[in-house]
Amino acid sequence: MSDTPNELLQRWLMRQLPNQDSQWLRDQIAKLQADPSDRSLDIALGMVPRKLGKGDLALEPADLEAAEAARTGWDPRGWSVDQAARILILCSLGGRNDEFAKLFSSLCQAAEGLRTNMRAIFEAVAHNSPFPRERFDENRWNHMVLKALFIDSTLSPIQGLDERANPELARIMRDYAHERWAAGRTVTPELWRCVGPFADSAEALADLKRVAESPLDIDQQAAALALAASPAPEAATILAAMDPALAEAIASGALTWNSLSETL
Repeated sequence: MSDTPNELLQRWLMRQLPNQDSQWLRDQIAKLQADPSDRSLDIALGMVPRKLGKGDLALEPADLEAAEAARTGWDPRGWSVDQAARILILCSLGGRNDEFAKLFSSLCQAAEGLRTNMRAIFEAVAHNSPFPRERFDENRWNHMVLKALFIDSTLSPIQGLDERANPELARIMRDYAHERWAAGRTVTPELWRCVGPFADSAEALADLKRVAESPLDIDQQAAALALAASPAPEAATILAAMDPALAEAIASGALTWNSLSETL
């Protein structure tokens, strides 16, 4: 029988941490299980990097195989010690999958003062992990994707981003873009990945046309990808008016959302 993600995280951390640090982590988990208040959780999560450091989590090939066996699609490569410890804390409190989803969603609504901590926790849960794709309902899923934009996290490592796309998320992304434009701020090109498949209204197509007319190459690439995914005949007309090399790159597979995200 495969180890659970909880058991794997604990084993990896206890193997790497000095005894006093591993004991601190065990004590924190025990305290939080006895007093799972928001304040206690915020304090514990904030103390993790100071107590345990931000070094790379040391993983062997066998550890990655164990991660895949524990949860198909789970890829902890690139995690740091503090990320792993924070996720272990959350898993220890979350219990069942639905409880963890609620806990993570609640944490995503934390104050901006937790912004730095939130990004590390967010990416450990949301990036290269099948859990949100499998367990989050549409509301939590949409909130998670929006939260990624708020904390300047990339979208491409989120598994199921295309599979879980939905009209409401497309509307939310367009509203977010309009708010940024109104404030004179930039909009991440990745946002339009969530819009393209549902860009079937005049308003949505006008947004994509605006992005297509941007002087920035990366914006034009994003617009082309989103237009190529749109079900509206008018989208093909807008795309045809753009640099032909963009449509050719999309058709050949040279331009994808993943390749675009690598340039961000």
